[in-house]
Amino acid sequence: MSLRLSPADPLPAAPVPAAATVSLSVEGMTCAACVRRIEHKLADLPGVEAASVNLATERATVRYTSDATTPTTLIDAIERAGYAVRVEEATLAVGEMTCAACVGRVERALRRVGGVTEATINLATERATVRFVPGAATRADLVAAVEGAGYAVRETSGTSLDRADAERAAREDERCRLRRRVVTAALLTAPLFLLEMVPMALPPVHDWLMRLVPVEVLRVLFFVLASAVQFGPGRSFYVKGWAALRAGSPDMNTLVMLGTNAAYGYSVVATFLPFVLPEGTVHVYYEAAAIIVTLVLLGKYLEAIAKGRTSDAIRRLVKLQAKTARVVCNAPDGAQVEAEVPIEEVAPGDVVRVRPGEQVPVDGVVLEGRSYVDEAMVTGEPIPAEKVLGAAVTGGTVNQAGSLLVRAERVGAATVLAQIIRLVEDAQASRPAIQALADRVVAVFVPVVLAIAAVTFGVWLAFGPTPALPFALVTAVSVLIVACPCAMGLATPTSVMVGTGKAAELGVLFRRGEALQTLHEADVIALDKTGTLTLGQPRLTDLDVGAGADPDEVLRLVAAVEAQSEHPIARALVEAAKERGLAVPPAADVEAVPGFGVRGTVEGRTVEVGAERFMRRGGMAVTALAATAARLADEGKSPLYAAVGGRLAAILAVADPVKATTPTALAALRRDGQRLVMLTGDHTRTAQAIARRLGIDEVQAEVLPADKAAVVKRLQAEGARVAFVGDGLNDAPALAQADTGVAIGTGTDVAIESADVVLMSGDLGGLVRARALAAATLRNIRQNLFWAFAYNAALIPIAAGVLYPTSGLLLSPVFAAAAMGVSSVFVLTNALRLRRLRAPRLPYDSGSTIKAS
Repeated sequence: MSLRLSPADPLPAAPVPAAATVSLSVEGMTCAACVRRIEHKLADLPGVEAASVNLATERATVRYTSDATTPTTLIDAIERAGYAVRVEEATLAVGEMTCAACVGRVERALRRVGGVTEATINLATERATVRFVPGAATRADLVAAVEGAGYAVRETSGTSLDRADAERAAREDERCRLRRRVVTAALLTAPLFLLEMVPMALPPVHDWLMRLVPVEVLRVLFFVLASAVQFGPGRSFYVKGWAALRAGSPDMNTLVMLGTNAAYGYSVVATFLPFVLPEGTVHVYYEAAAIIVTLVLLGKYLEAIAKGRTSDAIRRLVKLQAKTARVVCNAPDGAQVEAEVPIEEVAPGDVVRVRPGEQVPVDGVVLEGRSYVDEAMVTGEPIPAEKVLGAAVTGGTVNQAGSLLVRAERVGAATVLAQIIRLVEDAQASRPAIQALADRVVAVFVPVVLAIAAVTFGVWLAFGPTPALPFALVTAVSVLIVACPCAMGLATPTSVMVGTGKAAELGVLFRRGEALQTLHEADVIALDKTGTLTLGQPRLTDLDVGAGADPDEVLRLVAAVEAQSEHPIARALVEAAKERGLAVPPAADVEAVPGFGVRGTVEGRTVEVGAERFMRRGGMAVTALAATAARLADEGKSPLYAAVGGRLAAILAVADPVKATTPTALAALRRDGQRLVMLTGDHTRTAQAIARRLGIDEVQAEVLPADKAAVVKRLQAEGARVAFVGDGLNDAPALAQADTGVAIGTGTDVAIESADVVLMSGDLGGLVRARALAAATLRNIRQNLFWAFAYNAALIPIAAGVLYPTSGLLLSPVFAAAAMGVSSVFVLTNALRLRRLRAPRLPYDSGSTIKAS
């Protein structure tokens, strides 16, 4: 039987390839040219949708179609570009293997796991050693592969470093290797410097040295020392620089390789083949080549130290994660016992004890006890929060006073702290739009520098003073060395790293680095009302009773008839009675009258609660309280009347109160020049009353959830750059539509996932902090870019010798190497100043703004 499709029949849909994202830790990058080369290599692979490389974090983030490429092909592309990918090593104890065939089967199963680069098994020890890329594979993936092949893993934890620790260990190893190379190069260069430079500065020493040692012997000694530096500590410049040159994308290593090799190679010719050089040009520059290598390595070492410090925020967040938990369980005799277990063994539903001074190990709910918990690491707020029965606690926060019994709700990667760390890492891996300027310059920078060096050499050779060849060589080498684009490549990512890390410490999570720029540039702040400007929970705000009536008695009776209702206003009235410690009696014959109110019998008295029309329907005049009702309505509150025994007893008002920090936060935003727009589904009169109180410029009331995104789109069509702030499920479309979506951290998961920025403190004071942090970070980036560009713009012409005709000044290659290192260290040090940012205070505190001191 065959199946035929008529022209009208739809063709079967082709399967959509699954997309995956992997983050690879890359070693050996030194400048922005390295970044571009790796990005181009990755982007050229089939199925790669996006590739972004961050020089500061030394990570490559790639989104790719999984059936077209694999993590292994990504690694191969990076290695072909001349760089290495950091890998982790895990050891698994595999049981039930009996022969070499078992070994082969398990090895093949492990190698099929995406991200595994090597898997070997020792049958005698029954251990599998697996090397894999963190982020592309996990230990759990390896265990699953072994078990899927039909074998058992006897141990599944405790033998491999977690990803953050492994990367820090790798960076520390790299710093140690750099330190050894710097020390070795310095020890070899010191004799060269003393024997060449000191005699040049002191003629008597020169004469004495020439009488003591023939110049030919000295040159051979210089050759030996310089060769040891050039091909020992300096060998990496040849390896990486040549690979970059062959790939058609020269980088910093290429410039150093060409510059030092020119000086060294010329010196070798002058030492062993002096007769091939024109008369008067037989000079050696061994000390310049060696000193350049030493100074560049020293700059790289200082840079590595500074780059390590840029990730301090992540390191501090990781340290907040508890290593153990005290689990409470029941013994056979019924008694409660506590056992301290590794945090990895705690499961949802377990009950843990948190003593005073200890970190809360998991996200959970308080079952017993009362205490104050320092939640500054989540919210940025310094005041400890009270925790009682039913209160939520967050892992990583610090219990201060009493002992708490907590039921675990989320553990491991599901905890708030783990999500914060992941969000900060994601933000640090992305780049704001301002980086595009640096990217465009770097794309052509190194080739242009090579061309400038070649032109410089040619001009000096043709028009320079006699002997022209040494002048041409020195100026060309200086141009090559001074122009290394390291500072340009580090200018943006280091500031983003430090800025987003500091923001996390202050309770502001930037989910994308780009949001730093878009939030800073926003000129309209659109705000949801409920849960954003207000608490999101209706409360009794006013209770005015008639002459001789007792407010508590009226509230007790009102709560009695409202207790059977699930309406938010009814719950607010019942909650108010409980907060005052009133005993709510039972009510009989409770009847809800839709659109009017509710009535019932309490302790033999008829109690009626409802709108004005409900009272009039019962024949009760409300004229005496009409002015009060109008005032309450104008304040954005919902007035209600209460009657007891057929007589009007009180007027009540229920409202969703504005958060305490909202007025001052909005005032700060207005002073910053922001246009404020409120979007709400509330009635127009209520919305306008709240807007008047808060000084909001524009109100869009009675807006359906789907219409919020349309309002944001309209504002954008008018030319505004819009930041939308919301917290609810119905805010997700508007958060996604806005140029910058800002979610209140106490809101729904959907809203948070749709946002670019998350305010963990749950109030608009966090938005003031977020904008101040964004402004400080963007200012820092601009400073870095300015100095990186200005440095090259100023020093390249000087290195080429433009000052020589008027002042006789030439930039020595040695000083060019020192200047190159200083530029990178300057950029990193400037970015690190963001770590000293002070949280901005709202106007009622001091009116200060955030500053980088």
